[in-house]
Amino acid sequence: MSAPTLSPGLLPAPVSLQPATGTFPLTDGTPVRTDPALAAAARWWRRTTEAAFGVDLPFVVGDGAADSPSAAPGGAPGGAHRANVTPDDAARPGVTLALDASRPAGGYRLEITPQAVLLTAADAAGAHAGVQTLRQLAGPQAYRTAPVAAAPGTPASTVHLPALSIEDHPRFGWRGVLLDVARHFLPTREVLRFIDLAAAHKLNVVQLHLTDDQGWRMQVHRYPLLTEVGGWRTESNVGTWRTGVFDGRPHGGFYTQDDLREIVAHARERGVVVVPEIDAPGHVEAAVAAYPFLGTRKTPHTVRTTWGVSTEVLDPSDEALEFFTNVLDEVLDIFDSPWIAIGGDEVPTTLWRENPAIVALAEQRGLADVADLAGWFLARLSEHVTAQGRRAVVWDEGFGEQLPRDVVVTAWRGFTVGADALEAGNDVVMAPEQVVYLDHRAGDGEDEPVPVGFLRTVEDVLAFDPFPPEVLAQHPGLDAAPGRLLGAQAEVWSEHLDSPRRVDYAAFPRLAAFAEVVWSPTAERTPGGPASAEFLARLEQDHLPRLDAAGVEYRPLDGPKPWQQRPGVHGFLRHLDQEMAAGGYAGVGGWIEGRDASSEGQA
Repeated sequence: MSAPTLSPGLLPAPVSLQPATGTFPLTDGTPVRTDPALAAAARWWRRTTEAAFGVDLPFVVGDGAADSPSAAPGGAPGGAHRANVTPDDAARPGVTLALDASRPAGGYRLEITPQAVLLTAADAAGAHAGVQTLRQLAGPQAYRTAPVAAAPGTPASTVHLPALSIEDHPRFGWRGVLLDVARHFLPTREVLRFIDLAAAHKLNVVQLHLTDDQGWRMQVHRYPLLTEVGGWRTESNVGTWRTGVFDGRPHGGFYTQDDLREIVAHARERGVVVVPEIDAPGHVEAAVAAYPFLGTRKTPHTVRTTWGVSTEVLDPSDEALEFFTNVLDEVLDIFDSPWIAIGGDEVPTTLWRENPAIVALAEQRGLADVADLAGWFLARLSEHVTAQGRRAVVWDEGFGEQLPRDVVVTAWRGFTVGADALEAGNDVVMAPEQVVYLDHRAGDGEDEPVPVGFLRTVEDVLAFDPFPPEVLAQHPGLDAAPGRLLGAQAEVWSEHLDSPRRVDYAAFPRLAAFAEVVWSPTAERTPGGPASAEFLARLEQDHLPRLDAAGVEYRPLDGPKPWQQRPGVHGFLRHLDQEMAAGGYAGVGGWIEGRDASSEGQA
């Protein structure tokens, strides 16, 4: 294959890149040596590169003992002494991954000369980021799973990496994307593929939305009906729930605990943390269908088939609390994430207020209002998570006086609530629906499939700022707040994404723009400005070919292809300028009880 240009079009853009003269040829027999602490990243890159280009790259861990038939599982040399690899090893030909404590956390330095490749990082996270850069430098073919350039029986083409020097580190520690598998189930292989794509964009958190009104997707040994009953529904809304149109087609599926352990291990080997989400005390109709005693009505019913916000929420009883803590025990056993998401969003209190026993329960617990039961319930779940050495994560409705300060708040309804949580001392992940909800429409044309929510183009997502100037003006001194801004997260809700193809269309290429925001240095990226134009050129010329090679069916920049459209399926449009005019950033955001019953809810 021909050597790539010296302007490799990396995405997200690195902190600095200095091109040099020449290329490094990656051929059969090129050794890949790594410090044991960085071996997972090195192993992943070596296997991916061998598969894509048909080359054989001997693997060396530490002191030079290479893979052999006696190697231990996962490519580690069986019984070999593992010594540290140092930057001095760059003098040896080949590809070297070495530890360097002077590098920033999560960052790396990459030096490519015609003789050698040296990747140094302070930690495994930096190594994972660095090998994703190496993959991009090898060209779009690196995103295929088998060679296509060479004819059968002929030698593989030589891979040329451009000589250069890169210094790079992330802007934020939490660079996340949520994947909703509760509304529309995705097979395990598709979840693994989505994790691969997240890692390819240097995103390091995938929040897996496992439970909701429309389906329960995680096997729980103690409560088998959660998946036997709650894991499927009789039919699904087609388009917005307002039209009352259904497809008449049963939908279901769930992940066994072994499936989930596979997902966790797959992500770990790519530097990605999977954050599981079990939603409570709202969005629980699937659980209540399986175990009616959990609900406020106590009557049998089926799993919800419509979208929107359900009034059926948990009876916040001691029995329900015990049930969900038991569920969380199994979650904690499967997932190694430092964070466990427990929901807390969209909890209508209608049925609570109509139930004298629940009103009395609120009084018994010393709460000023029955609505405070939601916060009480979340606080107890979060304490259970904390007792197991993890941290709970809640949606911003869960933020309040009852919420322990060690709980992370994901601000989805707007920017102001995130600022409030920081000032109160909670760490925050910014995920405002006004910008980074990727199920919202990406274009304003009539050919856009199931257009819902705000119009958010690639340029709009690229211009995302976790705290716009208007919010900072209302919250002076936010940088010194007791809480920390951990980072940001994009969301891919799946009410209207009923297949992997639709997930691809909604997520990409806007997720690439989000990745640039959360990884690359702060910049002025106003739509239409120079930085935005440069990004779009880099996206179109360099990155979309990578997505093509990876088989991603993204939304074309000029609009959907005919087979990506959904004629006759109605969405529900929202207009950011109108909502901003009505209340500014403090008044925009999501479902609010007692406001407008027509809200689509979180998605």
